[in-house]
Amino acid sequence: MFLALLILTATFRPAHPAVGDLITIDFAKPVVVDSSPAYEVVSQHGGRVVVRTFEPRPFALSGTTAGVRFRNLVVPVRSVLAPKDTMQPAPLKPPRQTPWPREPFIAISVAALLACLAWAAVYAVERRAERARRGVAAAPPADRFRAAVSAMRDSPPPQRWAALADALRQYLDSRGYGADLTTSQVLGRLGDHELIADVLRRGDLEKFSPWGAPAGDFGSVAGRALALPDELEPKAEAA
Repeated sequence: MFLALLILTATFRPAHPAVGDLITIDFAKPVVVDSSPAYEVVSQHGGRVVVRTFEPRPFALSGTTAGVRFRNLVVPVRSVLAPKDTMQPAPLKPPRQTPWPREPFIAISVAALLACLAWAAVYAVERRAERARRGVAAAPPADRFRAAVSAMRDSPPPQRWAALADALRQYLDSRGYGADLTTSQVLGRLGDHELIADVLRRGDLEKFSPWGAPAGDFGSVAGRALALPDELEPKAEAA
């Protein structure tokens, strides 16, 4: 009898298990625990058994250890409920509303403001350029010619002779000497004007000759060209 009691000696962990806890039971000898609806055998190996129950009351463990059959090894289980618990669920609280993040809205607002400022700047620049184009277009042909020649003289373009000849042809077109006329035809109508002939021929050579235009004092020729409107407009009016 004493030997049987010694064999059936077992220790529990935790000492006061609650509902749902994993209860480790160590026997002095290897043990085989019976299955039961009162508890769940989680694992058993050698003299160690792990069980658990979801019933809030003690249960009796049965099985065999060292050839000795046992049936009423009581495992204490305590309830997790408070004494005299009404079993009523706690009142639910409405979920706390998550505040809207401010950073994305700030970033979007800054980006939109920058885009508006950029479009406003582009619009202002385009309006200024349009007013300048309208001002140039509204100016008399002689003034447009002088402005173009003055700009070339101050900052000559890559093909300066060709640019000067083109500006002169545009001015001559406004005076009745069509832009579709060749250099020879223009000079034939103007009486082979020396300065106009020099400018137009240098421009033709720079545009079409593989050797380009002959060397010359562009600033001096451009300066003399500024006086052409004063020479040609009275003639055109008389014609």
